[in-house]
Amino acid sequence: MWKHGSVHQTSSHAAAVSAGAGVPLHRQLFLVLHDEIERGVLAPGDALPTEQALCEQFGISRITVRRALADLAEQGYIQRKHGVGSFVREGVPADRSAPVRSYVEGLRQTQFETEAEVIELGVRRPPRAVAQALQTTGELLHVLRLRRQRRTGEPLIVSDVWLPAELTDTLTEAALRTAPLYELVKRTGVVVDRVRHEITAEIAGPRYAQLLDTAIGAALLRINRLIFAAGVPHRYQSVLLSPTRSRVLLTQSSDELEAADGLAIAHDVPAEP
Repeated sequence: MWKHGSVHQTSSHAAAVSAGAGVPLHRQLFLVLHDEIERGVLAPGDALPTEQALCEQFGISRITVRRALADLAEQGYIQRKHGVGSFVREGVPADRSAPVRSYVEGLRQTQFETEAEVIELGVRRPPRAVAQALQTTGELLHVLRLRRQRRTGEPLIVSDVWLPAELTDTLTEAALRTAPLYELVKRTGVVVDRVRHEITAEIAGPRYAQLLDTAIGAALLRINRLIFAAGVPHRYQSVLLSPTRSRVLLTQSSDELEAADGLAIAHDVPAEP
């Protein structure tokens, strides 16, 4: 445990930062300090250990420490005072706990905060689960993209989308560099009337581990979205996230809470014979 801004800690913290963990060292230190702030071990107004103390304690470089502190400051958790040190801010950053207001607003926010790289684009036969969800037996247009944080270039999202093959001339690589996918589809006259979300977890295989710059076998979050237009399934989007960099936020109105609408938990457990 941290004690009054000193560098005393439990041995678990010493093991929390490791070059073999599959997560960048600066991100690991960010998570350690973030956890101490969230749990109140480091209280508002408390001084963080000095950069040199953090370097010595975790066996990392000063550049790594400064990057972790810069991320904490950018997200509103600490205040850095030149020549004095870093201090925990009062209160929890409001923008960290406030989900976006709508599905489309979430898409716009993602578009603003990240930049996308097209990894694959072409027409081919979809996996069986996707074909069943979209109620099709034919080929579909497949778009695989990697989204990176604009400021740091860190990989945040792998987006895998399956759409009607007739959109091939609309969703070209050049077009996807100039406008978001949902906007390009909307321009063709498609109006989304419902989205079904499914959140699951999986471990990173070699390909996704490389794309998300994480370790093979690391835990990942997958969000599958079945998007309906005119009452029928139109496209299937699956996004893959690292829980060390991203969170899933859900907002429901009071009416939705009363009706238990918009949120359900399904259990894939066989019934007893």
